[in-house]
Amino acid sequence: MRWRRNTLPAVLAAALSVLPPGRQNGYSHGGPTAVTEDSLSGAGGTAPAPDRPEPPSTSRPGEGGAHTAAGRPDAGSDRGEPRQRLRAWAELLRVSALFSVPGDALAGAAAVGRRPGRGTALAIGASLCLYEAGMALNDWADRDEDAVDRPHRPIPSGRISPAAALGAAGVLTAAGLALAARAGRPALTVATGLAATVWAYDLHLKHTKAGPAAMAAARSLDLLLGATATATATGVRVPGGTSAPDNVAAAAHRGLPALPAALVLGAHTYGVTAVSRHETQGGSTGTPLAVLATTTALAAAVLRESWGRAPDRPGTTRAEAGAGPVARRLGTGPLGKVTDPVRLLAIALTGAYLRTAGPPLLHAALNPSPPLTQRAVGGGIRAMIPLQAALAARAGAPVTALAVMGLVPLARSLARKVSLT
Repeated sequence: MRWRRNTLPAVLAAALSVLPPGRQNGYSHGGPTAVTEDSLSGAGGTAPAPDRPEPPSTSRPGEGGAHTAAGRPDAGSDRGEPRQRLRAWAELLRVSALFSVPGDALAGAAAVGRRPGRGTALAIGASLCLYEAGMALNDWADRDEDAVDRPHRPIPSGRISPAAALGAAGVLTAAGLALAARAGRPALTVATGLAATVWAYDLHLKHTKAGPAAMAAARSLDLLLGATATATATGVRVPGGTSAPDNVAAAAHRGLPALPAALVLGAHTYGVTAVSRHETQGGSTGTPLAVLATTTALAAAVLRESWGRAPDRPGTTRAEAGAGPVARRLGTGPLGKVTDPVRLLAIALTGAYLRTAGPPLLHAALNPSPPLTQRAVGGGIRAMIPLQAALAARAGAPVTALAVMGLVPLARSLARKVSLT
């Protein structure tokens, strides 16, 4: 009996040593490991892990919960599969970035001097569909590259098939154009140009020097879509005094006041896209510094007095038109328009824009590592919301501006669960 007691541990130790590394004790990767939380875009977040290990199997030997050869749980035995599929689609579509989209249409509506209405709602729906179509198409086009640089992404990890991603891009594009068509032919014309830009960027232009410009054009068109749809739905007057809601030329003319805001938003998008080109490799110091300088210049442009005239009141800025009698009286004081409540709101929102975009860019310039570069990209995406709100306040629509800023807590909460990049 003593011989057996001494020999049995030695035999077990020898048997365990024969097992492949990482499979001892019933766990892959050397032990029980939880799924890495991706909180890139939340406060104090970290960059995405280069590889997200699967959670260890809780099934007993001989049960149907064993892992497949690809390292994924068996679909027939995993009760949490629907939730995992939903998580995979949320990652593919980057749903945490969705909250940066409605502000485009709302800022466009404010720029043309209209309250948000049916046309604005249709423009928001179309923008959301086209934005998500671009996200799905982006991962489909980059599936081979992501297999090397981002194997945890839904397509290279096998959680979503390439055909499903491409099909989703097509369906979402069709849905976006259908919603835009309900807002009138002018809105459909702008949405068609937006959809063409999105597909051209994802399929070819993103890998060329024209990539940032194409992305900037897409975001500018998105704001103009909101302006055009809002102006079309409320009707525009053409020479002769008749209302022609589907007159493309008249609606385009009515949407011209939104062009400066569209250019500002497009310039910001250009900078974010330029930084994102280095998010997997890092190593760029000059690009974050240049974008930081551009961000400061855009903030100054938003606060300038020379652009943004109310179309219904020639020679009057929309901020002046939206301010009450008390604010106008205060505007005649020694501090001038700085005392205007609407202008104070625009200043505060512009400061929030700088606070959101600036520090991550500075950190990426000082240490151009992939994690900090990815944070700079996430900060640039989040900064679109206060920029849209500042543009709405600049146009004299404080209620719209505050409504846009109300999206910030929602975006921040969801960004802790799903990465923006």
